[in-house]
Amino acid sequence: MTSAASVVSARDLGLTFDTNDGPVHALAGVNLDIRKGDFVSFIGPSGCGKTTFLRVIADLEKHTTGSIEINGMTPENARLARAYGYVFQAAALYPWRTIEKNIALPLEIMGYGADDQKRRIAEMLDLVNLSGFGKKYPWQLSGGMQQRASIARALAFDADLLLMDEPFGALDEIVRDHLNEQLLKLWDKTNKTICFVTHSIPEAVYLSTRIVVMSPRPGRVTDVIESTLPRERPLEIRDTPEFLEIAHRVREGLKAGHSYEE
Repeated sequence: MTSAASVVSARDLGLTFDTNDGPVHALAGVNLDIRKGDFVSFIGPSGCGKTTFLRVIADLEKHTTGSIEINGMTPENARLARAYGYVFQAAALYPWRTIEKNIALPLEIMGYGADDQKRRIAEMLDLVNLSGFGKKYPWQLSGGMQQRASIARALAFDADLLLMDEPFGALDEIVRDHLNEQLLKLWDKTNKTICFVTHSIPEAVYLSTRIVVMSPRPGRVTDVIESTLPRERPLEIRDTPEFLEIAHRVREGLKAGHSYEE
């Protein structure tokens, strides 16, 4: 796969942080192509560079070796072109703004007119099943609803790429399952390219078209697993032999990378 056909293309990517205690090698020799329409999950131990790689894509961190392109652009140019939306671990909504005003924030910054803002906000609220909650404040919503609002904000300006850093990690299992189902439906509706960081093997297998297994620091790609599961996935698919086989390969990949030796 060439970089021209990829939304994200990394070649021998490395990142080293300089600290008072000496250099910290966060990423090393990462080679990866993410295709348009892919749902790619990154899994590995804490500190393996999953989030760092997302932050490099988003131009929140600067790589120190190798190269990376987003839609054929540098991360800086992709950021300036608003080529992606970013969903953080916490919803990061402004408590003094209503949900619709939180969703409007990137639209305001980008200079959308009032009518366009109103239309986009209504579309996004409907997309994440929050119609009727636009006038509420974040503190009036559950954690799961807040994360859905955060996803709506990230999608409001219609970027093709969605970066998601453990967005459901703090939620209980029942809510997490529900949001996993909703995220798959949203991905199917929008055909976005999604990069998703998780520590959960079942979540990675359930959501993804491809699963990127990473080693402990310095983070390297030790395996890229192509999913054979159908695009439509009820939660019950997690009990099938096909699902369990992919989960087993992910688990074996983590063991091979010594990811349990933190």
